[in-house]
Amino acid sequence: MNTQSNTYTFLYASVMVVIVAAVLSFAALQLKPRQTRNIEIEKKQDILKAVNVASTPENAEELYSKYIVKALIVNSEGTVTSDDKNKTFGVNLKIENSKKNVVERKLPVFVFEKEGVGEKMIIPILGKGMWGPIWGFISLEPDGKTIYGATFGNKGETPGLGAEISKSEFQEPFTGKQIFDEAGKFTSLAMVKGGAADGNPHEFDAVSGGTVTSKGLEAMLQDNLSSYEKFLKSSK
Repeated sequence: MNTQSNTYTFLYASVMVVIVAAVLSFAALQLKPRQTRNIEIEKKQDILKAVNVASTPENAEELYSKYIVKALIVNSEGTVTSDDKNKTFGVNLKIENSKKNVVERKLPVFVFEKEGVGEKMIIPILGKGMWGPIWGFISLEPDGKTIYGATFGNKGETPGLGAEISKSEFQEPFTGKQIFDEAGKFTSLAMVKGGAADGNPHEFDAVSGGTVTSKGLEAMLQDNLSSYEKFLKSSK
């Protein structure tokens, strides 16, 4: 075949495209289990971080198995529908939150217990920031209303602005906040620009220059935690 012809060039390019696609597909299949495992480890680290347990990729699974003593799936009526740890860990919040009928949603609850610290409930949350999804884990005291710890993550928020929600300086003040008022009414937490009032347990400081992300976080807390209202009241 004439290597200078258009036909040769076309066939050569076609063969190379097929070969490269096959190599990339093979690589993707080979890497998939490792990627899935890394995502699981990162999630376990985030769950532990919500209860102030520092971990590394190397010891996250060991610490998770040690301190997460139960994992439940509940519904918005407060009924426990599963106590299978693997099923609870595998709940996809993106799918569950897309269900219009709240009663049909599977609501995960991770139960942490450590000597000297006691028992805490950890609830995963998922919402929308300015440029993409935001997520987090909220841990609650056994009273079901007082926040013990919080951790938030983001994908694409602006560094120095909305992305500040992922820093401990933003997350630590959530400790001690309350999502029910004195009358037992669910309130969640309200975002306040310029700073939450001193001593107000139902407000949090908005990120300076990150108002849209802060509003997204406020909505995320309200939308996710409200589904747990009956369960949290019944668990007190």
